[in-house]
Amino acid sequence: MRSTPSKARAVLSLGRIYCDMVFRGLDGMPQLGREMFARDFTMTPGGGALITAAHLSANGRSSALLARFGTDALSTALSPQIEQLGLDLQFLDRNDSAGPQLTVVMVNDSDRAFLSRRAGHARPASFEQALAWPEAGHLHIAEYATLHEMRDAISAAKAKGLTVSLDPSWDDELIRDPLFFERTAGIDVFMPNEEEAHALTGAKDPREALAILARHFPVVTLKCGGDGAMLAMGDTVYTLPSPKVRVIDTTGAGDAFNAGFLDAWLDGAEPEACLAAAIGAGSRSVQASGGTGSLAATA
Repeated sequence: MRSTPSKARAVLSLGRIYCDMVFRGLDGMPQLGREMFARDFTMTPGGGALITAAHLSANGRSSALLARFGTDALSTALSPQIEQLGLDLQFLDRNDSAGPQLTVVMVNDSDRAFLSRRAGHARPASFEQALAWPEAGHLHIAEYATLHEMRDAISAAKAKGLTVSLDPSWDDELIRDPLFFERTAGIDVFMPNEEEAHALTGAKDPREALAILARHFPVVTLKCGGDGAMLAMGDTVYTLPSPKVRVIDTTGAGDAFNAGFLDAWLDGAEPEACLAAAIGAGSRSVQASGGTGSLAATA
């Protein structure tokens, strides 16, 4: 595995900022025509770009959030929480038309469902400036929806010498895009979960899905929830289980996993160490509410 400088390589984390309204303590999922009451509620900034950046920052790696962000009431309410995460916000594109993407998260029996509304385009005005940042060594794209809009993101990052990772992030409209693999060419680290891998490959068996994805990407991490995760790197597949922990909320656990893996991978750690770091980060995340709740709990 190639060796890279230690924490000197900063990460640019690209994607939309969400306002996550997390309802926990449900006895079931809502049904049309009926009202349910949750026993717990949290409103927190979210989105894969922010959550991954926050966990990277907590690990001591410089991580810049590359996103659009509004000046509306919701954005203003979320700003103090974002500022407390220790992120580099120099590339945050603040403007009147970029309010957070609102998501209702319903948590039941340790799983969750999301209801979101798209909020404007993804491309921050600071994109080219961020890629030219001398400290940047890696671009993490937190959702395929962002890459689908920003078709030049991978090539632009590569032109500046950055490595690139992608979490496809489930999207009903885009996960089966027939041009998916063409548009993701050049990705160094691909980071789906089992459901996304199945949708992209048609393979129900995780190992089969991993093998198909490994034909397209040099490094593939496959998140298997409570069953742990798998990693394909070169001709080798690594598998590790998840520890048994008390699960409070799985929101953002995959993004925390991404941060754990990327932090170790950028440091040139061995494959199994990278996978262990990823699983550890994801396991800590599920023990608190919201994607960054575990960071507040340990601060």
